[in-house]
Amino acid sequence: MRRSLSRNAGAGLVICALALLPASCNRPVSADVAATVNGRPIAYAELNRAIAAQFPNAPLKANADQTTQLRLEALRALIDNEIMLQRAEKEGLLASDGDVDAKFNELKAPYTQEQFQKLLQQRKMSVVDLKAQVRRELSVNKLFNKEIGSHISIADADVTAFYNANKASFNLAENKVRLAQILVTAAPDPNVTNLKNDKAQNDQEARNKIQMIDLRIRQGEDFASLAQNYSEDAASAPNGGDLGFVPESALDKANPELRKSILDMTPGQVSQVIHTPEGYRIIKLISREPAGQRQLSDPRVQEEIRQGLFQGKEQVLRSAFYEVARSEAKVINYYAQAVLESRDTK
Repeated sequence: MRRSLSRNAGAGLVICALALLPASCNRPVSADVAATVNGRPIAYAELNRAIAAQFPNAPLKANADQTTQLRLEALRALIDNEIMLQRAEKEGLLASDGDVDAKFNELKAPYTQEQFQKLLQQRKMSVVDLKAQVRRELSVNKLFNKEIGSHISIADADVTAFYNANKASFNLAENKVRLAQILVTAAPDPNVTNLKNDKAQNDQEARNKIQMIDLRIRQGEDFASLAQNYSEDAASAPNGGDLGFVPESALDKANPELRKSILDMTPGQVSQVIHTPEGYRIIKLISREPAGQRQLSDPRVQEEIRQGLFQGKEQVLRSAFYEVARSEAKVINYYAQAVLESRDTK
């Protein structure tokens, strides 16, 4: 099973990566560059920051095949992000300074200055680094909205057809809430798995991990994707944290703070970190549903179906958009080349 990288990898990972480069390798760019996209460099320092943000807990196993594989995957994600950023830049869709500052202040709002600085240190980022990341994400979102979202249309006939095919699922026996969660526990349980195989081993690691996830949610990252990658609830993590419909009566048995948070939330809202006996949780309230057969004439039913159909189409188009963008970009992955070249030196 793959193991996550430590957030303390730091310069040691750079040295490890550069050590893979044969002395005879004649690179046209600096040895500090892991890859280039249309001539624009992605530095090993940027790769290390990405790894520290994504894999903050488990110990580093230097020179291990698992470490190399995770570095290759993290670099591939950075390359994809750079491809999309350059396309956004070319189309005049870069986020403005005002948009970046507004999003940055929104991210800072839930934390004290000391807490925020600690989160930045955990992710090996400065304020400048975080603002650059915010600008990239806002710009890429604008690109996707223009190139994908604006081209998707869900017809009323599509909504009706889906409802008729799934009518039974819209009949509720009692008032329910539909919830999703991300759970992080302090227990070192080897049976817990998620896409990143990331498991907190003690309370300090659990608190660091949930704070990292909370920051990434506030930064605009997809709740479901983060749940799949990091949640330690084996039952819901594969479904993006979706717990399905929970009867309101079941909340009477829940932790009092958890119950109060859920009852006070509005659909679409994400809670702050909640400490329960089972661990640290972040809850998303997807919807509130009254008992009985929900009719197609209910605007909420139509909107739920429309959003689901929209998201399905968007996912397909986004995958295709990535493939086309990759094929049109000139990418040189020096780290991958170094990994291949090192096979003859082992």
